[in-house]
Amino acid sequence: MALVGRYEPSPVPWVREEVDHLERTGLGLRGRRVVLLSTVGARSGLIRKTPLMRVTHGDVYVAVASTAGGERHPHWYANALAHPEVELRDGDDVVSLVARELSGAERTRWWSFACTAFPSYVEYQRRTSRRIPVLLLEPGVAQPSPTRAPAAAQAPSAPGDGA
Repeated sequence: MALVGRYEPSPVPWVREEVDHLERTGLGLRGRRVVLLSTVGARSGLIRKTPLMRVTHGDVYVAVASTAGGERHPHWYANALAHPEVELRDGDDVVSLVARELSGAERTRWWSFACTAFPSYVEYQRRTSRRIPVLLLEPGVAQPSPTRAPAAAQAPSAPGDGA
Protein backbone atom coordinates (compact mmCIF):
# COMPACT_ATOMS: atom_id res chain seq x y z
CA MET A 1 0.00 0.00 0.00
CA ALA A 2 1.58 3.27 -1.13
CA LEU A 3 1.99 6.11 1.34
CA VAL A 4 -0.58 8.83 0.78
CA GLY A 5 -0.01 12.47 1.55
CA ARG A 6 2.05 15.51 0.71
CA TYR A 7 5.83 15.14 0.50
CA GLU A 8 7.89 17.74 2.35
CA PRO A 9 11.63 17.76 1.57
CA SER A 10 14.01 17.73 4.51
CA PRO A 11 15.15 21.07 5.91
CA VAL A 12 18.68 19.60 6.09
CA PRO A 13 20.67 20.31 2.89
CA TRP A 14 22.67 17.04 2.72
CA VAL A 15 19.48 14.97 3.15
CA ARG A 16 17.68 16.91 0.38
CA GLU A 17 20.71 16.54 -1.90
CA GLU A 18 21.01 12.79 -1.37
CA VAL A 19 17.25 12.22 -1.77
CA ASP A 20 17.23 14.21 -5.04
CA HIS A 21 20.26 12.30 -6.34
CA LEU A 22 18.84 8.93 -5.31
CA GLU A 23 15.49 9.63 -6.95
CA ARG A 24 17.17 10.79 -10.18
CA THR A 25 19.78 8.03 -10.46
CA GLY A 26 18.82 5.21 -8.08
CA LEU A 27 22.33 5.54 -6.58
CA GLY A 28 23.71 7.05 -3.39
CA LEU A 29 26.14 9.95 -3.39
CA ARG A 30 29.86 9.16 -3.28
CA GLY A 31 29.21 5.53 -4.17
CA ARG A 32 27.39 4.78 -0.91
CA ARG A 33 25.03 1.81 -0.89
CA VAL A 34 21.88 3.50 0.33
CA VAL A 35 18.14 3.00 0.21
CA LEU A 36 15.46 5.63 0.51
CA LEU A 37 13.04 5.23 3.44
CA SER A 38 9.74 7.13 3.19
CA THR A 39 7.76 7.65 6.39
CA VAL A 40 4.78 9.66 7.55
CA GLY A 41 5.77 12.42 9.98
CA ALA A 42 4.82 11.64 13.58
CA ARG A 43 3.73 15.23 14.24
CA SER A 44 3.21 16.74 10.79
CA GLY A 45 1.58 13.87 8.91
CA LEU A 46 3.74 14.81 5.91
CA ILE A 47 5.66 12.24 3.89
CA ARG A 48 9.38 12.39 4.69
CA LYS A 49 12.21 10.71 2.78
CA THR A 50 15.48 9.67 4.38
CA PRO A 51 18.54 8.05 2.84
CA LEU A 52 19.79 5.13 4.94
CA MET A 53 22.64 2.68 4.54
CA ARG A 54 21.46 -0.43 2.69
CA VAL A 55 21.35 -3.27 5.20
CA THR A 56 19.85 -6.58 4.11
CA HIS A 57 20.07 -10.22 4.95
CA GLY A 58 18.54 -12.35 2.28
CA ASP A 59 15.64 -10.30 0.95
CA VAL A 60 14.84 -8.63 4.30
CA TYR A 61 15.78 -5.02 5.07
CA VAL A 62 16.71 -3.45 8.37
CA ALA A 63 16.89 0.25 9.24
CA VAL A 64 19.48 1.44 11.78
CA ALA A 65 18.67 4.67 13.66
CA SER A 66 22.29 5.66 14.20
CA THR A 67 22.54 9.42 13.43
CA ALA A 68 26.26 8.65 13.09
CA GLY A 69 26.48 8.06 16.83
CA GLY A 70 24.67 11.23 17.90
CA GLU A 71 22.89 11.42 21.23
CA ARG A 72 19.44 11.78 19.68
CA HIS A 73 17.34 9.40 17.64
CA PRO A 74 16.68 10.48 14.04
CA HIS A 75 13.22 11.89 13.29
CA TRP A 76 12.48 9.02 10.91
CA TYR A 77 12.66 6.64 13.88
CA ALA A 78 9.85 8.47 15.72
CA ASN A 79 7.92 8.57 12.44
CA ALA A 80 8.25 4.80 11.93
CA LEU A 81 7.14 4.10 15.51
CA ALA A 82 4.11 6.37 15.15
CA HIS A 83 3.25 5.20 11.60
CA PRO A 84 4.90 1.80 10.94
CA GLU A 85 3.74 1.62 7.32
CA VAL A 86 6.76 2.76 5.27
CA GLU A 87 8.04 2.64 1.71
CA LEU A 88 11.54 1.62 0.77
CA ARG A 89 13.26 2.39 -2.50
CA ASP A 90 16.26 0.27 -3.41
CA GLY A 91 17.47 1.31 -6.86
CA ASP A 92 14.43 1.09 -9.13
CA ASP A 93 12.47 -1.15 -6.75
CA VAL A 94 9.91 0.45 -4.41
CA VAL A 95 8.18 -1.73 -1.81
CA SER A 96 5.64 -1.09 0.93
CA LEU A 97 6.78 -2.50 4.27
CA VAL A 98 6.01 -2.35 7.98
CA ALA A 99 8.66 -1.24 10.47
CA ARG A 100 9.07 -3.18 13.71
CA GLU A 101 11.65 -2.32 16.37
CA LEU A 102 13.81 -5.25 17.40
CA SER A 103 14.95 -6.23 20.87
CA GLY A 104 16.78 -9.02 22.64
CA ALA A 105 18.42 -11.78 20.63
CA GLU A 106 16.62 -10.73 17.45
CA ARG A 107 18.14 -7.23 17.70
CA THR A 108 21.58 -8.69 18.48
CA ARG A 109 21.42 -10.89 15.37
CA TRP A 110 20.35 -8.04 13.07
CA TRP A 111 22.82 -5.60 14.66
CA SER A 112 25.57 -8.04 13.69
CA PHE A 113 24.31 -8.14 10.07
CA ALA A 114 24.16 -4.31 10.06
CA CYS A 115 27.74 -3.96 11.36
CA THR A 116 28.94 -6.39 8.70
CA ALA A 117 27.19 -4.38 5.96
CA PHE A 118 28.39 -1.02 7.33
CA PRO A 119 31.25 -1.40 9.85
CA SER A 120 31.02 2.28 10.91
CA TYR A 121 27.99 1.33 13.04
CA VAL A 122 30.40 -0.16 15.61
CA GLU A 123 32.08 3.24 16.03
CA TYR A 124 28.73 5.03 16.04
CA GLN A 125 27.59 2.89 18.98
CA ARG A 126 30.81 3.74 20.85
CA ARG A 127 30.14 7.47 20.37
CA THR A 128 26.74 7.48 22.04
CA SER A 129 25.27 6.53 25.40
CA ARG A 130 21.95 5.51 23.80
CA ARG A 131 21.38 2.07 22.39
CA ILE A 132 21.02 2.51 18.64
CA PRO A 133 17.58 1.25 17.56
CA VAL A 134 17.27 -1.38 14.84
CA LEU A 135 14.01 -1.75 12.93
CA LEU A 136 13.07 -4.69 10.75
CA LEU A 137 11.22 -3.68 7.58
CA GLU A 138 8.92 -6.49 6.55
CA PRO A 139 5.83 -7.08 4.43
CA GLY A 140 2.54 -7.10 6.27
CA VAL A 141 -0.04 -4.99 8.02
CA ALA A 142 0.99 -2.84 10.98
CA GLN A 143 -0.45 -3.97 14.29
CA PRO A 144 -0.86 -1.58 17.22
CA SER A 145 1.61 -2.40 19.97
CA PRO A 146 0.38 -1.95 23.54
CA THR A 147 3.99 -1.88 24.74
CA ARG A 148 5.16 0.80 22.29
CA ALA A 149 5.81 4.07 24.08
CA PRO A 150 4.39 7.20 22.42
CA ALA A 151 6.94 8.99 20.25
CA ALA A 152 7.09 11.85 22.76
CA ALA A 153 8.34 9.42 25.41
CA GLN A 154 11.21 8.22 23.23
CA ALA A 155 14.68 9.73 23.35
CA PRO A 156 14.72 13.19 21.75
CA SER A 157 15.01 13.29 17.98
CA ALA A 158 17.91 14.76 16.08
CA PRO A 159 17.44 17.22 13.26
CA GLY A 160 17.82 15.76 9.82
CA ASP A 161 14.81 14.20 8.24
CA GLY A 162 11.76 15.84 9.78
CA ALA A 163 8.95 14.55 11.89
